[in-house]
Parts: sequence; structure tokens; C-alpha cells
Amino acid sequence: MREPAPRLVDVHYHAGPDLYRRRLTTGGAGRAYAAVDGWVVIKSHLGSTAASAWEAREEGLPVSGTVVLNDLAGGVRPRVVEQAVYAHGPDSPARLVVHLPTLVGPAHRSALRREPFHPLLDADRWRGDGVLDGTGGLRREVREVLEAARDLPVVLATGHCDREQTLRIVDEAVRLELPRLLLTHATHPMSGLTPADLAQLSDVPGLFVELTALTLLLGHRDVPHLAEVVRSHPRVVFSSDLGQPNQPDLPEWLETSRGWFDAAGLSPAQVRAITSANPSSLLAP
Repeated sequence: MREPAPRLVDVHYHAGPDLYRRRLTTGGAGRAYAAVDGWVVIKSHLGSTAASAWEAREEGLPVSGTVVLNDLAGGVRPRVVEQAVYAHGPDSPARLVVHLPTLVGPAHRSALRREPFHPLLDADRWRGDGVLDGTGGLRREVREVLEAARDLPVVLATGHCDREQTLRIVDEAVRLELPRLLLTHATHPMSGLTPADLAQLSDVPGLFVELTALTLLLGHRDVPHLAEVVRSHPRVVFSSDLGQPNQPDLPEWLETSRGWFDAAGLSPAQVRAITSANPSSLLAP
């Protein structure tokens, strides 16, 4: 990321097109974050936002992209990652974020009211396997993607993995000396990691922990939990996971977050770390 780092770096924002209706397009999100001296990473469960992020940056907007390795987008394959890297452009100031699958296993029950983006799209039809094989080890193709992520300008993110799956990925990332690994909404009930788990992972090089505003907004976790997570690990990244039309827009989210940080007793240095310094370090080429 550029120096000095943006005031806000949001590594998890949903823009359209996506599985569901979203508040903004990639360009619209870029303009919204530019207005607050921010940077935004656009995510879509449909696949890659690399090309739309490149186009937004060509217009001077502070945007980078992701690719989600769902079966719908080509699956867990190094070639899918490589194509997204190429589409992301050769001069991005931020690494592409590669998410392991989010459409896996039984349908995740959400408290959100979600309107499908396209009437022909049945998300359940595209639910694929998790990251583990029948023996409890990582599937071969998952290991191949981790190897590719080691050698490409990307951040690997755990997607919708549960606790056991996440820890297996961490083990393999350590073995491969993967330079960047993001534990996606790590303490969400779906992911299942505890602050004690995160503390035990504090010494893993290049490992970052995501805590999302949406997890708090939906009541899955509370402000004391936010404080505990921030104090449990040195590389916590606070993101939004927003973009839903019935959830707060950017200004409202920022105001709500300030209240959470005050209630949690976070220092200005801790707030800067989780909202700017840590995510900037995560995305740095």
C-alpha cells in the first residue's frame, strides 16, 4: 500500500454483481472510500473482481480485488488464481486476495434478508466440497493453490472454513512458508476460532486475523469480544463485510465503529493498527 497508509483500509466489501443484490458497484464503492481517504477490497462470491478493480484504479479510485475459488468460478485451481492475478494488473499497490471457497457444505443460515442478483442463479446448486479430504488432510488441489499463493503477489484467505479446516490450512501455510494468510472472519460462529486460539497463533509469520463489523452488527459477537480479539493477536484486521442494501452504508458504519472502539477501550494506536496499519501491511506487494 502507498505511504502514508490510507486512513481506512477495508479488506472485505461486497459490491455487485454478486450472488445477492449489493448497495454499490465496484466504481461506486471506490468513490465512497475515496471520499473518506480509504481503500477498499471488493469481494464477490461469483468469482473474480480483479478486472473491475483494475478498471476502477485506472479511473483513479482506491480499489483492489479478490477471487473466490467457488466451483461456480472455476474451482480451487492455480490457473483460476493466475488468471485473476493477470487481470488485476501489473502495477497494483495492493495484493489480490484469494479466498478459498465460500459456497461449501450445508447452506449457511444467515440473519440477513438477501435478494438474489440473478433469477436463474441457485447458489445451492454450486455448493462444493470443503478443503479437507476423507482422511482429514487438505485436498490436493487446495495444497496446489497454497503453493501457487506462495509464489504469486496474493494474499490467501481461508474463506468459509470451520475451525478444524482453518488450522489445517495454517499448518500447511507454515510448512510452505506462505508469506500472507488471512483468517476470514476468524471468530464468527461459522469459523469458530476463539481468542485463545488466536493467541496461540500469534507467532505464525504473516498470519492476519479478520474481525468483521457485520459479525457485530448481526449480534454474533459483542464489544467485549472485539476488545478480547484485538488484545489476543498482534495482526488483527477490522473489516466491514458490508455492501448489503439493508445494512449500514459507509458513513454509518464508520460512526458505529467509533462507538464500538470507544466502548472496547481501544487506544488510538490500536484503532489505527486494526483499521489501517495491519490491513495495509497485509496487502503490501
